[in-house]
Amino acid sequence: MRRRSRHPDFDQTLEQLRTQGFDVTAFAGVPGGMLVTKHGAAAVLVACPGGAAFAVSPGLMVKGQVGRLLDRGYQKFIKTSQYEIPASAAQLLAIHAFSEELKQASGAISLYNESLGTTSDVYEYDRLQGREVEPAAAVQPWELPGEH
Repeated sequence: MRRRSRHPDFDQTLEQLRTQGFDVTAFAGVPGGMLVTKHGAAAVLVACPGGAAFAVSPGLMVKGQVGRLLDRGYQKFIKTSQYEIPASAAQLLAIHAFSEELKQASGAISLYNESLGTTSDVYEYDRLQGREVEPAAAVQPWELPGEH
């Protein structure tokens, strides 16, 4: 006997989102993706074996694109392929409210650290720029350069 899953499939998730006031439309940028919007924020969902998964994480809608949240240490920004605008507190609250409602409606796991506030997609701190390259190993005084 097959066990019934507590998690809804993709179509059931989309229907549940529609009944809770989310706008759900097809998204051309991702094959099989559905754009889910509410409160001026949006995310793109795709079907996965467990139901629905994020193809594009929640962000603010800017000129028809889902803007990613970029944290520069001193301020958060909304970044799209064309624009980068400073995020206001109202925009961050809208993204946070949207992602919490989306998780609750879709049956996704709500993590404690994410429920405390808005988390960013990308972190670019100015003091850390340029640290990606590892420095060359220092030559020891007893080693001659070019010899082994």
